Amino acid sequence: MNNIFGIIVSTIFIGIILISAKLFEKAGKEASRKYIHIMLSNWWIIALVFFDNMIAAAIMPALFVVINYASYKMDIIKVMERDEGEENKDSLGTVYYALTLLILSLLTFGPLKNPLVGLCGVAVMGYGDGLAAVIGQSIKSPEYKIKDNKKTVAGSCAMFCITLMIMAGFLKYSNASYVAIKSILVAGLITFIEAVSIKGTDNLTVPLATSLLAILLV
Repeated sequence: MNNIFGIIVSTIFIGIILISAKLFEKAGKEASRKYIHIMLSNWWIIALVFFDNMIAAAIMPALFVVINYASYKMDIIKVMERDEGEENKDSLGTVYYALTLLILSLLTFGPLKNPLVGLCGVAVMGYGDGLAAVIGQSIKSPEYKIKDNKKTVAGSCAMFCITLMIMAGFLKYSNASYVAIKSILVAGLITFIEAVSIKGTDNLTVPLATSLLAILLV
């Protein structure tokens, strides 16, 4: 029964986010996209509360892999899609986001039986990557380029700090040793991975790498 409630609550939660994102659209399409990017990562909390098996946990992410791809091709959910001619219009970032939730749901609610590992990856993807973009655009700082990616020092610092806090919290909760050293190393590596990932692939590389490192370091 909890799993059914979880699907219902998930549907309502996602609907509220997509509707409320219209309020941020006044500040620009990118503002609404980042709002969705950050807020949807909180879905994992719902998953932790309600779901007790990987099939139930994977239903919503699997559904949104299909929905997000259809929206990317046909511009169905306009509030989360880039406009024609906009930089990175060909990015499949929204699809990768849902695909990451699907992969981590299947793995961490399934064989690994440790959804907190998934929470690490999803939180870094949502808050780390999302706020890094917001802070990078809001605070004037030097820019740098890796491959085709333009990044800012402020954005990368935000990514590093948020990843550091999330990983430190997870390792501390897991009673791991050398929490500070491990957290700093992970934050540095994930910040680099985010900087070199192109065309929305950071929505795959960042959370999956974070969750893998969380598994290895506890």
